[in-house]
Amino acid sequence: MMTVSEVLVPWGVIDAALGLATPVRDEAHYTKLLAFVDECFERFGSDGAHPVFALVDLVAARIADYEARMHPWPDASTPASRLAFLMEQHGLRQCDLPEVGAQSVVSEVLAGKRALNLRQTQALARRFGVSMDALAS
Repeated sequence: MMTVSEVLVPWGVIDAALGLATPVRDEAHYTKLLAFVDECFERFGSDGAHPVFALVDLVAARIADYEARMHPWPDASTPASRLAFLMEQHGLRQCDLPEVGAQSVVSEVLAGKRALNLRQTQALARRFGVSMDALAS
């Protein structure tokens, strides 16, 4: 069993690297945390059992809090409406989302007839610089 003293040393290193002891301070800190999450998914895939994903969950919570404060979504209650909003913001058409698939697949997602899968959600979150939660059901 680890003591508090033994836990504080690695926590100090993690906090120094990611600044998790406080809420996200600014866009630079936000971008740094997003990059950390992206790198974790690139290195460890979607293996939710990997121990690093406990840390990713903590980072994701900090990201979500910051996004709610600084980048609130318009009245978009579904992943499909949030994706439509992002497409509009970026001037994209259905055929401009190869991360999702063919135009017909994008159309079904936007109509709410099909949900995004994990791979699609990860790719779109990276492309638009948003958390995966923003695009998940």
